[in-house]
Amino acid sequence: MKFVMTLSTVSLLGIISILHVYWAYGGRWGTHAVIPSRAGEYKPAFVPGRLGTLFVAMLLLVVCFILLVQGGFVAYFVSNTLTRVGCFVCAAVFFLRAIGDFKYVGFFKNINHTSFAKNDTWLYSPLCLYFGFTCAILLL
Repeated sequence: MKFVMTLSTVSLLGIISILHVYWAYGGRWGTHAVIPSRAGEYKPAFVPGRLGTLFVAMLLLVVCFILLVQGGFVAYFVSNTLTRVGCFVCAAVFFLRAIGDFKYVGFFKNINHTSFAKNDTWLYSPLCLYFGFTCAILLL
């Protein structure tokens, strides 16, 4: 089970990282459904910049590496205190993202009728919860 969870999480995070690179360099596919918007408006709540988007893509790849090392999939790196702390931080971040900010994102958001909110309820927040569980399981 740990094997499947780790590889599926790393695969999904890799795809999400590639999407962030695509968006950072001007791609528009899917952007209307991945950025929160204010209630009753089609205007996004924020406009992410190129460097911020690339930074998120890089962080997602770092998470992939941490999970692969912690899961024992990288032959030359052994799980150590740094990867355990990294895994704990990743689990905390993913669980906090799933809970949300109580306004735009997470299971407990107030704005529920936008395109992003619907996707967040049925896809993004459950994925973050799954990613958080994967990180937590790799700590055990």
